[in-house]
Amino acid sequence: MANKLDPMDIKQILVLIKDGYSNRKIGATLGISRNTVNNYVHQFNSSGYSISQLLSFDEIRLIELFTSKTTIDTSRHDDLMRYLERINAARSHPGFTFQYHYNDYVNNVSTPYSYTQFLEHFHRKYSKAQGSLKLEHIAGHEMFVDFAGKKLKIVDKSTGEIKSVEVFVSILPCSQYTYVEACATQGRNDFINCCKNALHFYGGVPKAIVSDNLKSAVTRASKHEPVINRSFKDFASHYSCVINPTRVYAPQDKALVKNAVHLTYQRIYYPLREMTFFSIEELNREIRRLLTEYNKLLFTRKEASRLELFQTIERGYLKPLPCEQYEIKGYCRAKVQKMGYVYFSPDKNYYSVPYRYIGKHTQIHYTQKHIEVYYDHQRIAIHQRNHATGSYNTNADHLSSTHQAYLSWNPDYFKNKAAALGEHVVSCVEHILTSVDYPEIGYKRVIGLLQLHKAYGSDRLNRACKMALNAGMPSYMRIKNILKNNMDKALIIYDESDNALSHIPLHHNIRGASSYS
Repeated sequence: MANKLDPMDIKQILVLIKDGYSNRKIGATLGISRNTVNNYVHQFNSSGYSISQLLSFDEIRLIELFTSKTTIDTSRHDDLMRYLERINAARSHPGFTFQYHYNDYVNNVSTPYSYTQFLEHFHRKYSKAQGSLKLEHIAGHEMFVDFAGKKLKIVDKSTGEIKSVEVFVSILPCSQYTYVEACATQGRNDFINCCKNALHFYGGVPKAIVSDNLKSAVTRASKHEPVINRSFKDFASHYSCVINPTRVYAPQDKALVKNAVHLTYQRIYYPLREMTFFSIEELNREIRRLLTEYNKLLFTRKEASRLELFQTIERGYLKPLPCEQYEIKGYCRAKVQKMGYVYFSPDKNYYSVPYRYIGKHTQIHYTQKHIEVYYDHQRIAIHQRNHATGSYNTNADHLSSTHQAYLSWNPDYFKNKAAALGEHVVSCVEHILTSVDYPEIGYKRVIGLLQLHKAYGSDRLNRACKMALNAGMPSYMRIKNILKNNMDKALIIYDESDNALSHIPLHHNIRGASSYS
């Protein structure tokens, strides 16, 4: 006796009867004996129910009504089940298609099921799909991004080491225009660079970027309010779009990009399987060539390619790109030190900020070219980035007046200061500065000299400098002692006595010098 007929086959017979198929044609279509079909048609007619009523019954009711007749043999069904187990195990392999395995199945069994029944049996056995809404995608509204699960390989020329590289995939869902790029990692910098390159590949910006919940995009995943990575959020702000992560454990939210990844396996991975690349740049050049061909392939039903749909429908709805490409930013915190500098830990060097922020806690935003220091969300300093370790990078405007004066110290600066106090002061300053090998020592002595005018006045200081110069010892301590001991005042009396008339009156009894010649 043959096996019991599958309830699904019973419904298939009922559908074909309703569609006007003959018993012979029903048997050929479903792979069931014509006699078996004849028996079931006879039972249908004897049941007292119309074909429409029988179609409305569930499987349990049909089994109760029709239990006596069976399919021709069980080997056909068993062969199919064993084959379905094998293809289910291979389902995760890149490039997997049901059509390929169905062709293989047909070539290896004597009485194969039809392709429709083949898929029906597989999905009934393995699929546990839930209902999902068919979304209509708006042109220019979103860009889906994801990394492929399978990696590509490059070879290190010098060592021969084989390295795995990640593959980034993005798609505009309305036109399904696709971008693919290989990169070193799924890290923040590589991920944001890939997103940037995708936008420039499309030549415009959508309203939203739909990403997976990877760490490069999302700091904390949440079904309702995820926390976006700060650098990725800054990237979106630069390009005037928003980030919309998919829900956790909701693959249907990114079904299109997942499908694009599977097509990437077929159209790009497979042709690359026997090629060897020695750098990511070489690999990306070949990916771009294959990607161009892929985007030009015609859709079967739309009679247009992805490229044509993008150019005619979607491109016009994208927002224009900003004038400058985005530079990836990093962030760190630093306290302003007493010297008026913040310590930048990535490069281990220092950058000045306005002196009034000494002791404040700041946040540093940095790119490869610039360093920006923020306090209370306001930028207080910006510098060109210096990658030299241990360097001090100073903006003179950030310093206090005292520190600015210190930086302006030089021989001419002190000579100009001394000129206001007298010519002899200038001469002493010049002598002091030229008498030392280390300029800063001379600067300190000159400052001390110039400050003497506060206690003694510029006139006395100038005379004291004259006395020191005449004595050949124009030093700070010498001049200070002259003023302290009022020796400069004796010089005044001496000068006055030279110019005054003699206190001895003229008299004919007084002989002069001529009397002794």
